[in-house]
Amino acid sequence: PGAMINAQEENFRISWNRPMSMGTRCHQLAMYAIFESPLQMLCDNPSNYLREDESTAFLAQFPTVWDDIKVLEAKIGDYVALARRSGDSWYLGAMTDEKARTIAIDLSFLEDGNYNIEIFQDGVNAERYAQDYKRVVKNITNKDVIPASLANGGGWAAIITKK
Repeated sequence: PGAMINAQEENFRISWNRPMSMGTRCHQLAMYAIFESPLQMLCDNPSNYLREDESTAFLAQFPTVWDDIKVLEAKIGDYVALARRSGDSWYLGAMTDEKARTIAIDLSFLEDGNYNIEIFQDGVNAERYAQDYKRVVKNITNKDVIPASLANGGGWAAIITKK
């Protein structure tokens, strides 16, 4: 997980000089919430992380151990959306296969109160240019349902902190 050079399936190729991942940037970011690994790492060239400071700063917040997990939506082989808690913060990820889709992220698992959410979502051009993403920061409560629009091979990742 964590590749910063991303390509859609039709643009992906094996390159020893410029390795890339198949799927969108947000697909890569979502892996840090979806896959459980107490020894997480960054898989790319350090220079790429220096150039992509916004994505790198987001990934740096992810812990490697968890206190709780909630499966929000899933269909084996097609898509998954889940939330993991570490301390008082929640880390969410959603990934899809080669089919674009929208998943409703129901936040009713949160306790009552006000929260901040930082979201990395596939950008409007992610279907063609897999590195396209949009960062959104907003206020939420446990009454909210957020639509996560995933490009083909796409993803969605978020961090929720209590105010």
